[in-house]
Amino acid sequence: MHRTHVTPASIPDRRRLLLAMVLFAAPWLALPSHAAEWNLDALMQALAQHKSGRASFVETKTMAMLDAPIESSGELRFAAPDFLEMRTLKPKPQTIILLANQLTVELGGRSHQLSLDDHPDIAVLVDSIRATLNGDRKVLQRDYVVSLSGDAAQWTLNLVPVDARARERVRAIRIDGRQGQVRSIAVQQTDGDHSLMTIRERTDP
Repeated sequence: MHRTHVTPASIPDRRRLLLAMVLFAAPWLALPSHAAEWNLDALMQALAQHKSGRASFVETKTMAMLDAPIESSGELRFAAPDFLEMRTLKPKPQTIILLANQLTVELGGRSHQLSLDDHPDIAVLVDSIRATLNGDRKVLQRDYVVSLSGDAAQWTLNLVPVDARARERVRAIRIDGRQGQVRSIAVQQTDGDHSLMTIRERTDP
């Protein structure tokens, strides 16, 4: 496979990566539906208990420049503390992998690489999502304004970036769940585009 070093602008749809990172936190939540007190700590504790998982996804993206939404589908994988993968199968195969601080995009037989150390504006977003995966409330609230509403049976987690550079890309992220399972993730971008991803946990080998 041919490997080249590229700038962030040459990576296909970089904003989509930010959504992907959030989604890895979603499929493996096992929230206590009978918890005596439902709050952000309960959510973080549930996240911290799950070290790996797989899920299928369907994403619908609406863009101002297009007449109709774009739909894609594929698979997600996560392994704590720092491995994330989003493998799109339809309509065009593409894989986005994050391992430690190295981002790799595989598309059309080519592999493009980017070091997050060289791009702190992206790193702050990725680190926040890693904090979500690991149930690290302190780090999450350092980089996002976090609010949780509802109860264990039907809840919503809202994330608004604190960093000005991050807010140039993403206005807000909304995670909806019901009875211990995340049902959907919605991302509102600052340019007016928005996306909705529904997920389903996979238990097959």
